[in-house]
Amino acid sequence: MNFQFSEELKMISLSARDFAEQYIRPHIMDWDQRQHFPREVLEKAGEMGFMGIFIPEKYGGSGLGYHEYVSIIKEISKVDPSIGLSVAAHNSLCTGHIFYFGNETQKQKWLPKLAAGEWIGAWGLTEHNTGSDAGGMNTTAVKDGDHYILNGTKNFITHGISGDVAVVIARTGEKGDSHGMSAFIIERGTPGFSGGKKEDKLGMRASETAELIFDNCKIHKDNLIGKEGDGFVQSLKLLDGGRISIGALSLGISQGAYESALKYSKERVQFGKPISSFQGVSFKLSDMATEIAASELLIHKAASLKDNGEKVTTASAMAKMYASEACVKISNDAVQIHGGYGYIKDFPVEKFYRDSKLCTIGEGTTEIQKLVISRNILK
Repeated sequence: MNFQFSEELKMISLSARDFAEQYIRPHIMDWDQRQHFPREVLEKAGEMGFMGIFIPEKYGGSGLGYHEYVSIIKEISKVDPSIGLSVAAHNSLCTGHIFYFGNETQKQKWLPKLAAGEWIGAWGLTEHNTGSDAGGMNTTAVKDGDHYILNGTKNFITHGISGDVAVVIARTGEKGDSHGMSAFIIERGTPGFSGGKKEDKLGMRASETAELIFDNCKIHKDNLIGKEGDGFVQSLKLLDGGRISIGALSLGISQGAYESALKYSKERVQFGKPISSFQGVSFKLSDMATEIAASELLIHKAASLKDNGEKVTTASAMAKMYASEACVKISNDAVQIHGGYGYIKDFPVEKFYRDSKLCTIGEGTTEIQKLVISRNILK
């Protein structure tokens, strides 16, 4: 694989970095403390081309590849992982589901607004009783003439309240049947569709996480994505790409925490010299730098496979698993290097530490990634 990145990619990364510094950094802790979801920032991201990164230009997107996608998510997440998470979820889940599996009419109708950031997307698979066991979902879609009637509740949904359109997976067959679930596009304002409880979270607090509630919600059959029964299989394929974005999110956290720790270690003087000169600190920094390099290579390997249309399931699971676990460790070590100052909100590593844990859980836990990897290598 050739990792000699183009000048265009470097310029895109710089553009994302400038965007994060100008529109996000001044507000990080205010948004975090208030759990405020800054919709206006995502609208600005849309103007920059960051809300439809891999969507073709004919649908209003930027028409870029996964290397560019990874770089944009990483640069935003280095400043505020909450915003990186929202941009990633919007791109890879809701927008991605419509792009990869929707028909031409659906693409023309919804992708331009999503890619422009005019509309914010949500994606609903998880329920209160089903996390990793998505096949046991209780939300149902019952055929009624030319419509489906949806009933049930989804939880842990990014943009569950603020999303203008959601792609929702509901059961149209028997529980446990991988071909018994279907995907639907549902616009906010549809009778019977509402947002529910907003979660009060440890980290990623500026990224809205809430319930989606369906109470006899009537959806026309034209809003079905693909064929009835295809929803779960579509979701598994979609998550292959989504895991690359969580890897990129993890990489941004790792890099942000590492750079903060490196800077602090050179400035903090104890016993007459910078703490970076002590082996206990310098060895931590060397481990962090190595883990970041390994994460980056795994993520860009998966991105290359994705761009080339090759099977990416194992590579994306490896990238997501390694990068997410590394970002928790790196954030923890960054706090340790800061000592007592790492535990207070005046220094950025405190927030990186809180934000990091979500990466080992969202879009498939570390344990699920190991299950995916082991199944594939043992075939």
